[in-house]
Amino acid sequence: MKNAKERLLEIKNLIISFYSYRGIVKAVDVDNLVLYKGESFGLVGETGCGKTVTALSILRLISNPGIIERGEIIFNGEDLLKKSEQNMREIRGKAISMVFQDPMSSLNPVFTIGDQATRVIKIHQNVGKKEARERAIRILELVRLPDPRKIMGVYPHELSAGMRQRVMIAMALSCNPDLLIADESTSALDVTVQAQILKLMRELKEKISASILFVTHNLSVVAQTCERVAVMYAGNVVEVGKVREMFKNPRHPYTIGLMDSIPKLGEKAKELRGIEGMVPDMINPPSGCRFHPRCPHTMNVCKTQKPKMIEIEDGHLVSCFLYGESRQV
Repeated sequence: MKNAKERLLEIKNLIISFYSYRGIVKAVDVDNLVLYKGESFGLVGETGCGKTVTALSILRLISNPGIIERGEIIFNGEDLLKKSEQNMREIRGKAISMVFQDPMSSLNPVFTIGDQATRVIKIHQNVGKKEARERAIRILELVRLPDPRKIMGVYPHELSAGMRQRVMIAMALSCNPDLLIADESTSALDVTVQAQILKLMRELKEKISASILFVTHNLSVVAQTCERVAVMYAGNVVEVGKVREMFKNPRHPYTIGLMDSIPKLGEKAKELRGIEGMVPDMINPPSGCRFHPRCPHTMNVCKTQKPKMIEIEDGHLVSCFLYGESRQV
């Protein structure tokens, strides 16, 4: 595995907005987020928190009416936001690949699996059709699809959901990317198939020494697959840390609320606690800390100032006025 402390990706001061007829949706406001080489990293949050938009911005796939207002996305030492569109086309699929939630919306229904897998390899690896086909078969074998040569000749609708997802993973890995982004890539699958896909991705990560960014609302996926995790709320990253530490000792009030909403094995049956209040309107988000209207520990400063991300323990960061130098009344 590559050096776990060597930075692969860093997102700095990223602001993304969507211009709608109702007003400007302030979707993402991320101060700093780091992904190291060779690690599995989770980006978790409820629906609408901005995690998928953040992931899409890495590949510069934010389309109208969305705009990246400002920020830096440093990948292998270079700012992707300064790259030309031609440069980004070369990076997409080769250095950075993405697996989406629904493979049927990503696979072309009128082309065979072989046509699509071969084309990806030909575009990014500059090889002939015959060599590209053989590489495609090998990568289908790698993701444990039965009879890969036969599958090369079938169409997406002829495969099960789990098999289509394996095809998408195979295509994403076919060019040995440095970073694989998995956006809710198992949420449409049943539990047993989901477990198989997650196990497969863990094993493939070790074989190709890639970093994986898991974008999910499912904390169990994070627990099974990730080494570190970042929690998002209303477009902001509120806490980052090692998965084991975050599950054992969450610090941000929102993260604590998330953990309290999970049933615990071995505990006596009790009523699950939810988070009071409603998710904010992102056209008019709360001032200061965006969680303060729902937070049980709100102070006056929370209503007017956005807390900075501070390190409270080794590798454990939190954006909250309850901790460290940010503590105010």
